[in-house]
Amino acid sequence: MGNVVSRPADVLRLAVVVGALGVVFGDIGTSPIYTLQTVFSPTDPHPVPATSENVLGVVSLVFWSVMLIVTVTYVLLAMRVDHDGEGGIMALITLLRRWAARGSTRITMTLAGLGLFGAALFLGDSMITPAISVLSAVQGIEVVNPSFAEWVVPLTVVIIVGLFAAQRFGTAAVGRLFGPVMITWFTAIAACGVWGVANEPGILAALSPTYAISFLAGRFELAFFTLGAVVLAVTGAEALYADMGHFGRRPISVGWIFLVLPACTLSYLGQGALILQDRANLSAPFFLLAPDWALIPMVVLATAATVIASQAVITGAFSVTAQAAQLGYLPRLRIVHTSRSTYGQIYVPRINWLLMVAVLALVLTFRSPTSLAYAYGMAVTGTITITTILFFYVAWHTWHVPRWVLAALAAVLLTIDLLFVAANLTKLAHGAWIPLAIAVVAFTVMTTWQRGLEVVAARRAAMEGSLRTFVEGLSPPDAAVAVARGTAIFLNRGRDTAPLALRTHLERHHVRHDRLAVVAVEIDVAPWRTDEDRVTVVHLGPGDAGVTHVTVRFGYAERPDVPTALARHVPEQTGRHLDLEQATYYLSRVEIRLGDEPAMPAWRRRLFVATSYLAADAAEHFGLPRDRTVLLGARIDI
Repeated sequence: MGNVVSRPADVLRLAVVVGALGVVFGDIGTSPIYTLQTVFSPTDPHPVPATSENVLGVVSLVFWSVMLIVTVTYVLLAMRVDHDGEGGIMALITLLRRWAARGSTRITMTLAGLGLFGAALFLGDSMITPAISVLSAVQGIEVVNPSFAEWVVPLTVVIIVGLFAAQRFGTAAVGRLFGPVMITWFTAIAACGVWGVANEPGILAALSPTYAISFLAGRFELAFFTLGAVVLAVTGAEALYADMGHFGRRPISVGWIFLVLPACTLSYLGQGALILQDRANLSAPFFLLAPDWALIPMVVLATAATVIASQAVITGAFSVTAQAAQLGYLPRLRIVHTSRSTYGQIYVPRINWLLMVAVLALVLTFRSPTSLAYAYGMAVTGTITITTILFFYVAWHTWHVPRWVLAALAAVLLTIDLLFVAANLTKLAHGAWIPLAIAVVAFTVMTTWQRGLEVVAARRAAMEGSLRTFVEGLSPPDAAVAVARGTAIFLNRGRDTAPLALRTHLERHHVRHDRLAVVAVEIDVAPWRTDEDRVTVVHLGPGDAGVTHVTVRFGYAERPDVPTALARHVPEQTGRHLDLEQATYYLSRVEIRLGDEPAMPAWRRRLFVATSYLAADAAEHFGLPRDRTVLLGARIDI
């Protein structure tokens, strides 16, 4: 009976692992397509001669880089730190923000800012990944027939345009196919790798770390520059951590250790064996590893796998920008939820089209994955290094582990990460400046918006005045203000000030509803809030003249649907009847104009005002009914 009972749970766990394979490993699972080809590319500014010693050293360096960065740093260590089940650099930032809110040190706030820059680097990664991945896969048609070379860029453009155009439909239906496709992909590259190793078994010696160490120690000048391309083998490592909240640590770890890591290792070993056999195979070792009869199917499968990898990183960019907006780093963005059953599937139109334009620009500018690889490595190494720093800081303060153990691990892993960063800095003139420029722009926009929002909030609070004082002025009823039947709900940013819309409504119309509710929406630094503490109701003022104040809390990963939250929780917590089905919602619309605010430089004020035009409609953002929503405005100069 015990075996019978355990089967449903086993099937469920297997399904989660398959789902993780389809979403989490697309980026890192397609790295074998271009990593070794880039390392030995003759167009590299620091080319690596394809001698037997160099091939064994590079393959060993690739394998041990994957083991130390992905397996040790992420799978064994970083994924043990989460924030309410969520992982990734945004989870680490929210942990640091929570500590900073409790009066923690300046170091904590500085590291939170560093983490924000890491999130900005990820946005650069999300632009480069579709370009380099799809270009690498489509380039396989050159192996089928060299005359097809002129079609590589046009086909890549068509695939990328189709990929971004399909985002508005969501990934619910296609997502069910991702897992099986990626299982087929990993099985195929593993089989090709086995065939290559069987023809040149000597490549197995590269599994020994001595080859990686001797390559680094004996040819450091050459090996150092090689690290700029070797890092391509660990692209997508951040996805393992970032998607932990969707699948859990165990399914991702199982998928990595038992399928993805062995398949990628065999592919790298097989390609190395192929290069040892014939240096002419350097042109496309991944595709040349496949038998002639399987070449076209492999190109098709590689294209499908890179589309899946691109889909995963695009979805990740949607999530990061949505979470940044919820945390106050970006203005409200229009977010479309594309699945009724799966919460995390979202579509952010403006980010989608911005990404598409950026990806197409990269494809048309660089026109080859080898050229793009120089830019790609900078984004990857920067994000990995920042994640490692934040992880060890959190572990230092929360883990009950001897400090010397953490210090030793941090020293080893950060030394490796910083070597990769330094190697990629040598590629600045060859494209590595692109992700840094993207990150600097994104970081500047986010920090400017955060600072500007603080200034606007202070100005707005002064205009609004105290809510309690305002409510006290309503009782006894003022003869100049008529009372109409009905329920009015005024959305507000806080719990202490009176909404601008409420003040304006009374001053202009001299009438108020007999049932008033002020609703303050709070976005927490936690990704989710439980129903138990979703809503807090406080009655301000006596009897019918009073105002009901409602605080509604949402996690930064949740959709702030105010009417649904009120309908679900408010009736049972208030003795004053609020007719939520017929209530009129009032929003305070603030127009931000350029002024002479001394707290911000002129260029940052202009940037803040320009960014404010990107804000989505508040009624849609909070899920308010269009036919029962009224906007009343005010102006604030900054």
